[in-house]
Amino acid sequence: MGCGKEERTEAVRLTKVLTEKQAGFARANRIENDFLASARAWCGGITAGGAGRGAELEQNAVVAAELAKSTVAASAELGQIRQAVSDQSLTKQYLQGVRGTLITQLTTRQRMLQELRVLLEQSAPQFLQYQKDKTYAGDTYPGEIAKLAAFLTAYKGPEDAVGAALTDLKTKYHLTGSDL
Repeated sequence: MGCGKEERTEAVRLTKVLTEKQAGFARANRIENDFLASARAWCGGITAGGAGRGAELEQNAVVAAELAKSTVAASAELGQIRQAVSDQSLTKQYLQGVRGTLITQLTTRQRMLQELRVLLEQSAPQFLQYQKDKTYAGDTYPGEIAKLAAFLTAYKGPEDAVGAALTDLKTKYHLTGSDL
């Protein structure tokens, strides 16, 4: 087997894996985009008007927990893709670079989702604690919400890392549907 053929075989194999995982990646992006829109709106309302009183506090605790679940769902999808890419045995430097870049991007996103999850999970019980505080006026909010708001403002959302890798592989190796 010549050097060029071996590299192309590895490229086809990696492209097939990415193609198989593309739907899961798109699902993770949708979950993450929906999460970002919901979290930004929810967080913006709280930072503008406070955490509320009574039932509003309970509702905010529930919303924080539900948003945290969304980050877990998106991260799980990304983890499956990252594992599938990591499992590829690649010997060619260029393909190792594509895999490494993709793994780094997926890991970075998972870490950001983890940070968001932690902030949300820490804020949920604080909303409920405000209910027990007789002096609470409803105009403030947990410190994690301020951190969350800053994080959400800076976070630009998911990019199509899998699509970019697929385009790169198909272009470099001139892969077509019949190759896959």
